[in-house]
Amino acid sequence: MRANLTKVLALMLGGLILYTSATGPFESLVQRSIFLALVILLGLVVYPLGAGKRWRPLGLAVDLALAAGVVLACGYVAMNHERILVELPWASARDMLFTGVLLVAILELSRRAIGVIFPLLVMAGLAYAWLGAAIPGPLGHRGFDVYYITETIYLGDLGVWGMLVGVAATTIAAFVLFGCLLLHTGGGQTFMDMALRISGRSPGGAAKVATVASGLFGMVSGSAVANVATTGNFTIPMMKRLNYPRPFASGVEAVASTGGQIAPPILGAAAFIMAEILGESYLRIAIAALLPAILFYLGVFLTIHLVAKRRNLQVVPDDELPTWPEVLRPERIIPILAALGGLFYGVLSGRSIQMSAFYGILMTILTFVPFALLAKMPLREIAGKLLSGLMDAGRGMVIIGVLLAGAQILVAMIGMTGIGVTLASLIVNVGGESLFLVAFIVGGVCLILGMGIPTTAAYVLVASVLAPALTTIGVEPLIAHLFVFYFATLSVITPPVCVAVFVAAGIAGTNWLPAAGEAVRLAAAIYVIPFLLLIYPALAGFGSWVDILLASSQGVVFVLAFASLMSRVAITGSRILDVVGLLLVVGLALTPGWLTTIGALLVLAGLYARNRQRISSTAHASGSGTPKPQGVHAKETHP
Repeated sequence: MRANLTKVLALMLGGLILYTSATGPFESLVQRSIFLALVILLGLVVYPLGAGKRWRPLGLAVDLALAAGVVLACGYVAMNHERILVELPWASARDMLFTGVLLVAILELSRRAIGVIFPLLVMAGLAYAWLGAAIPGPLGHRGFDVYYITETIYLGDLGVWGMLVGVAATTIAAFVLFGCLLLHTGGGQTFMDMALRISGRSPGGAAKVATVASGLFGMVSGSAVANVATTGNFTIPMMKRLNYPRPFASGVEAVASTGGQIAPPILGAAAFIMAEILGESYLRIAIAALLPAILFYLGVFLTIHLVAKRRNLQVVPDDELPTWPEVLRPERIIPILAALGGLFYGVLSGRSIQMSAFYGILMTILTFVPFALLAKMPLREIAGKLLSGLMDAGRGMVIIGVLLAGAQILVAMIGMTGIGVTLASLIVNVGGESLFLVAFIVGGVCLILGMGIPTTAAYVLVASVLAPALTTIGVEPLIAHLFVFYFATLSVITPPVCVAVFVAAGIAGTNWLPAAGEAVRLAAAIYVIPFLLLIYPALAGFGSWVDILLASSQGVVFVLAFASLMSRVAITGSRILDVVGLLLVVGLALTPGWLTTIGALLVLAGLYARNRQRISSTAHASGSGTPKPQGVHAKETHP
């Protein structure tokens, strides 16, 4: 019964997403209320209260009551949308009841899906709006009664029916559907096989496979934690079979899944929200995030490579690698290229983002079905794969939809009370004239506020509260939003509440603390890249091509040196000389100018020239034609 109900609701939600993608959104309050009703109903089925426990009958009664209340509350808004938008009615007792039911359903589903931290934040925002008059000092405000709070949350388009739910119901939902259909029609296995072929035979091949595969999957996922749970069940066992240390395997998977959240095209769904908040085009956001994402993956790949050489980690065996002809068979590669071609055609031709996603969806179906028929796949199986994609998209939108509904309520309370402006002023007062002191404070608070919260909701929270602190002191709004976004995203791998690491360590069967240490080391460069954006705005596309070239050069030199430093690779034979030389390169890379770029390159080249000379001398002295792997001391076989 529950399984059938899940399928029906997921198909209804997936069908609504497909219809909206093809035709565009209809009346905002009608669409958002129907979308949220389906999301909550499906969530109550997917995350039942008291599942597997003796008191499940009581949980079922609670779920049925919430479902009935949500249908009434959302149905009322859908049927009275014109009066709500035109008359802005005063809140009645019925409105407060409906608002209360929606709040309980959203917060309870958030608790079931991701834990208590996010619901507590939303409740704190509501309490702050209500009790502000009782708070002394600069954080106090005049306070708002329950009638005004109800009107803001329920009877208008600034509260639960606001922009975030609108973006979730249109743009994000369309991309989730596109990704699910692409994966279910063979794209998922093709991505994994391509990752195996590209990286499997190089040092640390299995870890690099995890980085590529999880990065690709993460680009169409709105949650690093969900991505770890999905791809980690393949990549972590593969690394364990090859005797990779379990904490290292866990750290690699957590970092790779997190990297997918900061990589174009969708930045874990945050790109669309960022575009709405800033009034920028989606394409501009994606371009601005491209170079930082490349630097991130360059740093991760190089760190993995150097650590693998130092630890002598194994490559993926030949018998586990697919052949290139197998990976690039027309029936596998053409649907992916056609789907991506449809998506990029829509974006580059100026179509809306949801329409561009629909082009990708359409091309996925139009190319998959003919190839499936040629392969004599039964019609029932073809339909099953497409319906599975629709259902997965519906299920995938549950967490995103519920979290963004809660985040929209929190954002409404932040705007109503002015706490964002107040906190920004306090941070600027503490930081004074120092851009980097203000940025350091903002980054630290972002890490704290983002802990335990999926990427999209974490970005919304920090963008509302902390981005104004940077724009107040003259930082470009796009740079400010990327800065807080990166730090909010990193919270999932930053101790102590590093939920992506918890999940990865659970799959690997190891303690989370050493796994978190490996994750922080692998992702160390991304903790500094946001500050690079402040030093070199050209990394986000500001300035001439010469500026962009200089910024890119500095970024690459920095990442090469920082990855070498964090991997503890032995270069010159003297650890002290290695550290001093690499820190000098890092310092030069963080200093703008062509001369410092050239200087950093020369120092780095000198260090590695010395490394080659040392290896050659060692091989010659030993009389062996087979030198040690680069950077390996006998005593450094283990970290």
